[in-house]
Amino acid sequence: CSSMADVEQFLQPLHIDIPKIHSLARAFASTFATLASESEAQFLPTPISDSVLRPEGDEKGRGGTNLRVGFIELLGPSDLSMNGTASSKNGNEDVGSRVQRQLEKSWPIGEILKQNKGEDLFKWIGECVAEVVLDGCRAWPGLTDPLPMGVTFSFPMVQRTLSDATLMGMGKGFAVQSKLDLAELLMTGYERSRLPSLPRIEIVAICNDTVATLVSFAYQLRKNPRRKAAMGLIVGTGCNATIPLALSKLHPSKRPKSVKVLDDREAGDLKITINTEWTIKGAAGPLHDLGFITEWDSILDTEGEAPGFQPFEYMTAGRYLGELGRLIIVDYFTTHLHIPKSSLPSKLLVRHGLTTTFLGNIGLHLSAVEPSLVKQLDTELPPLTTPDSWKWTAEAAETVLAIAKTVQRRAAGLVAAAVIGLLACADELHLNASSSTREKPSGGSKHNLTPVVEELMVGYTGGCIMHFQDYLGDCQDFLDSIIEKEFGEGVAPRVVLLPCHDGGILGAGILAGTVHNVAHDAR
Repeated sequence: CSSMADVEQFLQPLHIDIPKIHSLARAFASTFATLASESEAQFLPTPISDSVLRPEGDEKGRGGTNLRVGFIELLGPSDLSMNGTASSKNGNEDVGSRVQRQLEKSWPIGEILKQNKGEDLFKWIGECVAEVVLDGCRAWPGLTDPLPMGVTFSFPMVQRTLSDATLMGMGKGFAVQSKLDLAELLMTGYERSRLPSLPRIEIVAICNDTVATLVSFAYQLRKNPRRKAAMGLIVGTGCNATIPLALSKLHPSKRPKSVKVLDDREAGDLKITINTEWTIKGAAGPLHDLGFITEWDSILDTEGEAPGFQPFEYMTAGRYLGELGRLIIVDYFTTHLHIPKSSLPSKLLVRHGLTTTFLGNIGLHLSAVEPSLVKQLDTELPPLTTPDSWKWTAEAAETVLAIAKTVQRRAAGLVAAAVIGLLACADELHLNASSSTREKPSGGSKHNLTPVVEELMVGYTGGCIMHFQDYLGDCQDFLDSIIEKEFGEGVAPRVVLLPCHDGGILGAGILAGTVHNVAHDAR
């Protein structure tokens, strides 16, 4: 028998509060600045300027992308109704959108493909692209040749120009080697499947999925000087973020040899879009220094595919939160409830036997299907069938729910701290130079000036932040609390999370259309 007070005490290493998360945000700001100027594995540039990220004119066109493949139509002002809604040409009106997705198809990447050589994986991708291009040729005879294509690739890569990329280590179960030319692999894969009647493709833009999310987010927002699309955030299987940074903040070796711009007047210290890869080990310092790493985190890290590689992701992202919860549950049940490990449900004893999906939905999210917590667990984690085996009880079920919510709340706080730290690194927020324990700003503080930008908008996507318990709401609450702790009330922009779904395919298509039609290299 165990009380919830015992459970709360056991979970104390995961406890977070506003002062601790505020301190982490300030530490992240400094760490991110260092990574931008020194790290070769993080804060990787995508060679597009702020003007390309936020085009305001009449750019139109169609582009495509990989993984999911489709055509993206960019709608100029003449294609929008008076309220900014896309004119319905095919019955698929997308309220408030400046883009239309057409002929889109998607294919799962199976484990066999993940383990194959790069040439095999990209041959398969080429077949998928050729299939959609054939559909496009049937729908729109006379498509341009070559057909401009934008590519979103959800892995770290080094880019010297917008249309080329060298792969770094992929991770996530992929066996593809690093230092491969992504554009060449994609072009070769397509040419192997291209019928003589199909147009060639020209890869005009390559970007990471978080960059694509920000491109899509910024493009679709109406221009409003008091609301700024500041960064893109993904919290799904993995966790990553993108933000524009001044070239001067990057190590010279990371500065691209050319940058796409819309306006030749852009010069000097351009801001370009950065794929932060913020979960890689270079960002782990503040997590250790401020005591966020628990014994359970260390076990998860040690037993993982790449120990020490992405500690921040292990604490925040969907690929790992279920396993973190499993480790904590087994520890509590065996050390505090004194349940023999051999009596526990067999799935609880298997690595990744408890899925993030279930842990994120247990309780209220599943109550519409099954109101009983005990029955939810009986179905997902069935007890052993021997007569004297341990069975789920109401107390044990409430313990699992408490662990799920505690894991989620910490993850939301960590992500909120990283968002504030990254905005500060990019000079979108200006943190006070004094200690985080300072008094709230007085009348003479620079923080008391009314902000020109009232809202810094963060475009988010990913199943984990959207569906894992109260991740999204808690993250927004932490953002508001950190801002109030740092600046006081009403004297700094509010950081607002707004949805930006399907940014991977939309962002690549938007970028391809913009670059192909109106952008050029800075001179």
